[in-house]
Amino acid sequence: MNNLLYENNNHVLLKGKIKELPTYSHTVMGEGFFEMFVEVERLSEEVDVLPVTISERLIENFKIGDEIGIVGQFRSYNKLENGRSKLMLTIFVKELVNPKDMSEINQIYLIGYICKEPIYRTTPFGREICDMLLAVNRAYNKSDYLPCISWGRNARFVRDLEVGEKLEVQGRIQSRRYQKHKDDGTVESKVAYEISLSSVVLAHEQNYSNLNEFEMKEDMEARLSGKTAENLI
Repeated sequence: MNNLLYENNNHVLLKGKIKELPTYSHTVMGEGFFEMFVEVERLSEEVDVLPVTISERLIENFKIGDEIGIVGQFRSYNKLENGRSKLMLTIFVKELVNPKDMSEINQIYLIGYICKEPIYRTTPFGREICDMLLAVNRAYNKSDYLPCISWGRNARFVRDLEVGEKLEVQGRIQSRRYQKHKDDGTVESKVAYEISLSSVVLAHEQNYSNLNEFEMKEDMEARLSGKTAENLI
């Protein structure tokens, strides 16, 4: 199957400011990859600090505070820590673009499958929330496992879906700080990354799977130019 079809499942558009400069992470097939962090403002004026992985081929003369525009994918990988496997999340850069040409600050579009039973709950103030883990196929028989959180009527919709259901979702990537209480009584401050969903619909087999490369290019250019806000679904 054409690898382009897998790229259609996972789109990230991100505009933010460099908070930490790239540091070496690993090498694959002779190509070095680096990790960095980017600050992205929310409409509420809060700031998400998001992990980014970038190839050495794309690294420029970055400075802290520089504005950056990213077209990429949200990916997961397993990292061994203290003898245990931990799911790590990162925004993988496919292309750098001029941030001034981007209409979106933080937007992600995915087609994937529910791979764990959704967890529904309400807050003490009555707000409805539902967590789910979405498996998004990638080339070479790989999959990314991406945590998503939905609210209100989207939460009510998701809570009744079964494992294996195919969805199209849209939202933004966010960082969230929380306190982990350890067995020895100490408290550790940690950061979680997740997708806050603004749209959840049952997927149809055609949609992006039938787009050719020319149509995909037109679609991405439309997103970058801001010609439409509805092309993302």
